[in-house]
Amino acid sequence: MEYDYSKLGMTTAELFSRQEHSDLESEKITAPRYSYWQSVFKVFFRKKLNIVILALLAFVILFSYLYPMFTEYDRFGQLLNEDAKHLMPAAAIEKFGFSIKWILGTGNAGNSTFDAIWNGARISVSLAFICGAINMTIGVILGAIWGFSKKVDTVMMVVFNVVGNIPLILLISVLVLIFSPSFWSMVFALTVTGWLGIAYTIRTQVIIIRDREYNLASKCLGTSTIKIAMKNILPFMTSIIVTLLAVEIPSYISYEVFLAYIGIGLPDMSLGRLIYSAESAMVTPGWGFEFWSPVAISAVISVVLYVTGQNLGDASDPRTHM
Repeated sequence: MEYDYSKLGMTTAELFSRQEHSDLESEKITAPRYSYWQSVFKVFFRKKLNIVILALLAFVILFSYLYPMFTEYDRFGQLLNEDAKHLMPAAAIEKFGFSIKWILGTGNAGNSTFDAIWNGARISVSLAFICGAINMTIGVILGAIWGFSKKVDTVMMVVFNVVGNIPLILLISVLVLIFSPSFWSMVFALTVTGWLGIAYTIRTQVIIIRDREYNLASKCLGTSTIKIAMKNILPFMTSIIVTLLAVEIPSYISYEVFLAYIGIGLPDMSLGRLIYSAESAMVTPGWGFEFWSPVAISAVISVVLYVTGQNLGDASDPRTHM
């Protein structure tokens, strides 16, 4: 019984034509293209919760930086108007008319609590991002070299054992008092030793993978330690670095709020300074919005930054791309 090859849409000559053999073509492997960062974002956006968290993070950052640009905030604007002070949201809207700036009431100087919060958030978020960039850059680079060089390891372990046993919040407090509280003195206090813990974590991870075969081969070929650390090791630690960043950035906001709350924070009206100045409103009936509003916003900012970083760190792990 003969098979009807016409059903295949090809002639007999085409089906049984001679094909030339090519060693080069036979070595090619047909596989879909793999893009690391494309896979990271694909895994990240697979969870609907991450989209909500990312939208909330975008809202926080946009309001922190854009809203103050389009509003004129004067913390002492209505200081002499006794009727404008310590108003609940309903009373503030009734007195000044409906506006977004009055939805959280007024503070002890008749100022808009809503405007004060976002001007303060801009300062606190900027502090966190700058400190995070400095500490992560120094910590990751030095940690990679620390874990790969035994000479550096000998010196840095002594430094870590000495400095690492000093309570960080005590060290920050002393430095802020010595240099007088200001934005850049706070940055210095948070970064002078803030990179050390990051560097130690990176060092530990580097030690785990530094003696793998491809690193030994690179070393035998004369590749420098710095190049091996930067090219062969750090790219494998993206998820660890992102996870560290997720922990570090919210912690700087927490430090700033705590230092301001005990009276040695920034002189500017950051979130911490707002909470400190509204401390008496916490226990005064009818004034609660002045205290709990900046507390809630600082908590939301910290949680959103942490969750976004943690989920992005999980998505950065190549094992989740399968």
